[in-house]
Amino acid sequence: MSAFFATCPKGLEYLLRDELVALGASDVREALAGVHFAGSLETAYRACLWSRLASRILLPLAEFDAGTDDALYAGVQAIDWSQHLASHATLAVDANAAQSKLTHSQFIAQRVKDAVVDQFRQRDGSRPAVDTDEPDVRINLRLRRDRANLSLDLAGSPLHRRGWRELQGEAPLKENLAAAMLLRARWPEIYAEGGALLDPMCGSGTLLIEGAWMAADVAPGLHREYYGFLGWAQHDIAAWRALLDEARQRAETGLRALRSCFFGSDADPRMVQTAKRNAQEAGVAGFFTLDKHDVTHVSPPAGFSRGLVITNPPYGERLGDRAEMPRLYRAIGEALRGRFAGWRAAVLAGDAELGHAIPLRAEKKYALYNGALETQLLVFELHARDDAPREVKPLSEGAQMLRNRIDKNVRHLRKRLEREDIHCWRAYDQDLPEYAAAIDVYGNAGGQQWLHIQEYRAPAEIPVETARHRLREIVRVAGEVLGVPRERIVLKTRERGKGGSKYGQFDQRGEFIEVAEGGLAFLVNLTDYLDTGLFIDHRLVRARLGELAKGKRFLNVFAYTATASVYAAAGGARDTTSVDLSATYLDWASRNLALNGFTGAQHRLMQADAMMFLQRDRERYGLIYVDPPTFSNSKRAEDFDVQRDHVQLLLACSDRLTSDGVIVFSNNFRRFKLDREALAERFSIEDWSAPSIPFDFSRRGDIHGCWLLRPHPQESPWGGSVSHVQKQGKR
Repeated sequence: MSAFFATCPKGLEYLLRDELVALGASDVREALAGVHFAGSLETAYRACLWSRLASRILLPLAEFDAGTDDALYAGVQAIDWSQHLASHATLAVDANAAQSKLTHSQFIAQRVKDAVVDQFRQRDGSRPAVDTDEPDVRINLRLRRDRANLSLDLAGSPLHRRGWRELQGEAPLKENLAAAMLLRARWPEIYAEGGALLDPMCGSGTLLIEGAWMAADVAPGLHREYYGFLGWAQHDIAAWRALLDEARQRAETGLRALRSCFFGSDADPRMVQTAKRNAQEAGVAGFFTLDKHDVTHVSPPAGFSRGLVITNPPYGERLGDRAEMPRLYRAIGEALRGRFAGWRAAVLAGDAELGHAIPLRAEKKYALYNGALETQLLVFELHARDDAPREVKPLSEGAQMLRNRIDKNVRHLRKRLEREDIHCWRAYDQDLPEYAAAIDVYGNAGGQQWLHIQEYRAPAEIPVETARHRLREIVRVAGEVLGVPRERIVLKTRERGKGGSKYGQFDQRGEFIEVAEGGLAFLVNLTDYLDTGLFIDHRLVRARLGELAKGKRFLNVFAYTATASVYAAAGGARDTTSVDLSATYLDWASRNLALNGFTGAQHRLMQADAMMFLQRDRERYGLIYVDPPTFSNSKRAEDFDVQRDHVQLLLACSDRLTSDGVIVFSNNFRRFKLDREALAERFSIEDWSAPSIPFDFSRRGDIHGCWLLRPHPQESPWGGSVSHVQKQGKR
């Protein structure tokens, strides 16, 4: 058994995880833009041949510190490269780096190549040559925070290159992204039920060809002539030939049974011809019907009462005029709604604004990356148009009371919300015991709003069905009072899930929305996690941090999505350092900082356990923000309990604090008691809990606590005063 890593575009990780499990991989776990897995060499070959979603399959060789070019060179030379390639073979090196002292990827690749070549030259005077197109061995080096991960690229070239594409349009859709769209829209299920596949803006035919190969069980790598393992010294030729023979047999069987149910059209006749030629290269042209007409004239093909309409319209980035795009997306929606009752549809929208231009309610939304561009895949169930007004059921007596209460809350808060330009706020918090939920509003500067509704635990004597009915009433009433459509309302219910999670399994959409607070912008995710990425009860805490940060170095431990760091940067901090153990949250934090224009070396993001960082870091900060979880039992760090460990944590922070600095400490443990006695020798302590609670959380005055801690000035033996921290430094 060996460990491997499959790379993929962001947004495809969960799909790729499931695919690799189906291909026989074990110990499968997703990461950012990829999936770790284990298996035999045959498992890796199978992934190269059969994965529709992966970009590359990497075989890790070594991991080592590489803070200097000499350390990098030595780490590469420590590997016996004669085990991987012959002296007369060819090689290429791909390298990328982030948050490291070595930053130039071309220089890093050169040093890796030199280390390999020099090892051969020192051994017998010969050396491998460089071939950047189709080398015998392609080496991949990933450098993060001065830590190098060195791998062999078994794919050799990106796996989305299937081997059939001769021609493409100006903005081609990568084949693995097309496969992800088809899987998210459940095309294999639709095909099995006799449905058709139709792309009304087919371009070079990528979606149709991927859909046909899926339906016919054609291995996506079957037409490729080059893989990175073919020239590798440890290549198992017999295993690879057996896999190819199996794939050829499956393709022959599948293509014999394939139905002629693939339809495409495009307004550009050149694209129609391109799609035809690509389909011929892929061996599926005989199953396609391709025509020239624009999207407004699309209609269901004869003989099919159901199917999938799927398309990737232009976004206005490289193709077309952005100002015309909303009109196009509206036309797509009108054509679908008017003619395709009983079908499913999937549209890859360039962004949320374009997605909202489609006059249909999306059943599902997924964030997918088309290259570097974040897009939205919208999936629709299309129903017959019914222009007759629907009968609206009257509200129950309880629901009417709920409506009155939410309406009263909104009227009471609205003027202040408008005056203070607040877009994210709490509208309702279990005001009526029968309707046990919290309703939070998330809005952007343009006035668009989403609702995030979280259920509180209902009393044991309340029947489950009664509680569920009341939740449905909450969703309906909240949407009506606040004017938010159902597709922008997220409901989180307390259902026991795997591992004992009180909220059960969340969606994994990767769908982020941009909201506004304090004149700044933040990304929140309402569906994938228990928390959304923006703690709105800490609104005033963040504002205070912005006031305190001017001219100071700012440290944010347990940084989460770094919303506090954004406030500090906006308040004039000299620099910011955000520390969190989660790579997912740090990626989110990076996007929040960049969204507000805070990029560069002065805004550090550090993946580390908070206590370990505080013990190892040697910098001093004028403002430190500490907002730890109530508890944590991460496998990558020591267990943490805020009540038990807060004194040790704050004392560690004081060692990183300047003499005139401030620690802002908050947490959401409602039974928390600050150990003043243990902290009084080191700090003067200001309890800022009550002033830090926003007015819309007045019913939950204990939702969090907040304290400001400043080091005591102490007498110096030479006269004047010196802080405890400074005295420590003189010992």
